[in-house]
Amino acid sequence: MSTPAATAPTGAAPKEGKKRKGVGKMLYQVRTVFKRRSKQTPSGQAAVPAPALMSQPPASVAAPKQPQYEGATRIPRSQIHEERAKKLGSRFGLEIKPSEWHTTEGDVLRVEKSVRMRIHRECHRCHTAFGAGNECPSCQHRRCKNCTRYPVKHTESERQANRDRREAIIRRNKENAPIIPSYDYSEKIILKRPAKTGGQDLVFKGKPRMRVRRHCHVCNSLITAHTKQARTCDNCGHRRCADCPRNPDAKKKYPYGYPNDEPGATFKGVHACHECKKKFPANAEDGTECRNCSHKKCADCPRVKPKKVEPEPDPDILESLRLRMEALRTEDVQ
Repeated sequence: MSTPAATAPTGAAPKEGKKRKGVGKMLYQVRTVFKRRSKQTPSGQAAVPAPALMSQPPASVAAPKQPQYEGATRIPRSQIHEERAKKLGSRFGLEIKPSEWHTTEGDVLRVEKSVRMRIHRECHRCHTAFGAGNECPSCQHRRCKNCTRYPVKHTESERQANRDRREAIIRRNKENAPIIPSYDYSEKIILKRPAKTGGQDLVFKGKPRMRVRRHCHVCNSLITAHTKQARTCDNCGHRRCADCPRNPDAKKKYPYGYPNDEPGATFKGVHACHECKKKFPANAEDGTECRNCSHKKCADCPRVKPKKVEPEPDPDILESLRLRMEALRTEDVQ
């Protein structure tokens, strides 16, 4: 029997290539690539030799071009942030440092454009606003000259009048600049105004106050606030009491005595009943009966703390006002 010729299968080459290792495998792959490229090249063109292909350097990747804008100028980014910080500072009175706000590195493109105004038109039939087209979306009316236009189109004379008015306002604001408020209180502010008779200016020193002086009723010496001991006379060592005169006098405001004063020999203060809290008359002696509970004043009855009291209205004045109101009422009835 005749044996069939041993024919290599179709997939033998790749299998042999896979079995190769090391340098032989690399050369086999390079040769396979060159064979495929030579088959793909047209017949008119000569195939490039392998050494030439390997010697060629890789093509440099072209850098992407940045878009160019017409009329754009390149300015530093720090200038943009400085302008914004200046506007915010002048408007709100703030001190903003651009370096602490945003990064100021690099440049930016600025395009100078003229100011454009958005124009709105309204249909004169159905009062519907026009869109981007010239046809009314509600009634399909074609836009005409009777349709309302906002803002109104001005003539050249009206535009010139507006320019003159704006220039006059700018000139007036420049001459009479507004007062910029300052919140810096490190320096003392002195309010002045010119005197009516001329000469030295009048200085505002705050709310007018009256100097209160206390004299010792023993030696008639002035008790100042800078004594060696508080509220004590430096001349005779007497402690300030309710008998020491006060200039100006304010007994109506302080009927129970002046604050921080000791009871005196003449004015001993006002005491209150410790049972019903009703006040005794001034300078009441021990044993005086309370008008409310008939309790006799004793050592347990405390002294009323000296404090400022609003004076009670005089009953005679109230009675005279009542009689006057009655007289006016009888005159209206007649």
